[in-house]
Amino acid sequence: MPNPYITLAKNTIETFIKEGKVITPPPDLPREMLEKRAGTFVTLHKKSTGELRGCVGTFIPTCKNVAAEIIQNAISASTKDPRFLPVSQAELPDLEVKVDILSSPEPTEEDQLDPKKYGLIVKGRGGQTGLLLPDIPSVVTPAQQIQICKQKALINEDEPVELFRFTVERHE
Repeated sequence: MPNPYITLAKNTIETFIKEGKVITPPPDLPREMLEKRAGTFVTLHKKSTGELRGCVGTFIPTCKNVAAEIIQNAISASTKDPRFLPVSQAELPDLEVKVDILSSPEPTEEDQLDPKKYGLIVKGRGGQTGLLLPDIPSVVTPAQQIQICKQKALINEDEPVELFRFTVERHE
């Protein structure tokens, strides 16, 4: 049986790229997708090369439910990730889609981090934030995780930050 999280993200991207339309969540989705609120991330890779093609998400919910959050972030991952040009129709067959449903972030310390298990949010004194999802193959230490988050947030390496960890429910 197809994964409803992945199916929703793929249908969203295909409809938006081909027709310029935003889909509405189908009524036959699992209840938790229509009733639960959570931050989500949609990550796109090229099947042919494994290269990242887009990744956008929210770490706290901004929509009425997980389904709406996935729709919003699938469109953003395919058209608004500033690191990439928008996905073209020709690329659609080569896209691999992942959806992560995030737990609520909790304050933490560096010695309580595990990059394989927890994602990380760093928050600087000026309010800037950087986020890194868990279980990224090239990230093996908490120090690496913190450094990457600081770079993403444009926070100096030596500036103190608040740390927040979260877990994900990953759909591939």
